[in-house]
Amino acid sequence: MAEKHFKYVILGGGVAAGYAAREFAKQGVKPGELAIISKEAVAPYERPALSKAYLFPEGAARLPGFHVCVGSGGERLLAEWYTEKGISLFLSTEIVKADLASKTLISAAGETFKYHILIIATGSSVIRLTDFGVQGADSKNIFYLREIDDADKLIEAIKAKKNGKAVIVGGGYIGLELGAVMKINNFDVNMVYPEPWCMPRLFTSGIAAFYEGYYENKGIKIIKGTVAVGFTADANGEVKEVKLKDGRVLEADIVVVGVGGRPLTVLFKGQVEEEKGGIKTDGFFKTSVPDVYGVGDVATFPMKLYNEMRRVEHVDHARKSAEQAVKAIYASEEGKSIDVYDYLPYFYSRSFDLSWQFYGDNVGDTVLFGDNNPTSPKPKFGSYWVKDGKVVGAFLENGTAEENKAIAKVARVQPPAESLDILAKEGLTFACKI
Repeated sequence: MAEKHFKYVILGGGVAAGYAAREFAKQGVKPGELAIISKEAVAPYERPALSKAYLFPEGAARLPGFHVCVGSGGERLLAEWYTEKGISLFLSTEIVKADLASKTLISAAGETFKYHILIIATGSSVIRLTDFGVQGADSKNIFYLREIDDADKLIEAIKAKKNGKAVIVGGGYIGLELGAVMKINNFDVNMVYPEPWCMPRLFTSGIAAFYEGYYENKGIKIIKGTVAVGFTADANGEVKEVKLKDGRVLEADIVVVGVGGRPLTVLFKGQVEEEKGGIKTDGFFKTSVPDVYGVGDVATFPMKLYNEMRRVEHVDHARKSAEQAVKAIYASEEGKSIDVYDYLPYFYSRSFDLSWQFYGDNVGDTVLFGDNNPTSPKPKFGSYWVKDGKVVGAFLENGTAEENKAIAKVARVQPPAESLDILAKEGLTFACKI
């Protein structure tokens, strides 16, 4: 097979790849210079839709509706857009070998790709229960959600097991969003997670109590402090029961597992410097290997605001890091300089009628403010994180666009807090006056 040569190659076809492609086009990439290699069968799309509107029983989101860059209010880039720009899109193409020294990538089908500059945008893979040898974890109708194929298989099962029983394993992002979406699809839902409350990496017990109460009021049963240790299947190999460590057994027609992900860096092991589970980069997303950049989930980068190396798994960072890397590539070629990446951590989620945003760092003391009663008709509450006398993080449920901007500003500016009591009393007013 003939070698394919490109000046720039983006490896990965997720959110970061799509936003990088848009930035390449803005920077004036010439036809034939850029290729995107993706193991998925479709052009880059906004992945968050998969755990939300894509699974709705009515008015569901479908491609081409959520191709990048609509998630940030930008133009929707269909496959034709890449063709028009002279960008080669290699879909359903899995790279199985990467040799950074010779600037060569080899696909499962034996194709060879040569590049001058590589952007690693491989994202993450889901952690599977089969990785730990959990009994029966390979039964049918146990689902993980990462790619559109995963979501399509789940939709088929939702239709086949109409009004059935669902067990959600995990209490993080995927667990909470899928718990809601399965309930919206009229399933009987149990959520199981080992931690004392949901979203423990971000939520305080006070924040979590609201969401757990809200979910329980919707009829979702929450089982904490235990894990799934096995599954039993029927004669067709379809899951029928989830066995818990505490001895309980839950009936299940569908199981959705969301227990985290791992950055996909295996192709580059031993070839590039790593740190904190990811590929180490600088503030321009350059790796330790010349002409190789890493963006999105795989990059461990210097977070200027906190003066430490961090890795961030979130769509906002995937978009922004991709754009930064492409700007840095062009600046380097033109002998210009750009500012280093100065990222403010941002997380958000939507489920049922709820919508929260968080900015900054969740370290230090916390205060809760507002109405966090799960039975309120219009609950609205938030939290601040205070470290060394400064407000370093802010969370808000049901904020307006202006209020969300205000809490983002607080997290960026890090204003002094007189006392936790005063902060709790002032609540949102504190943010709005900064």
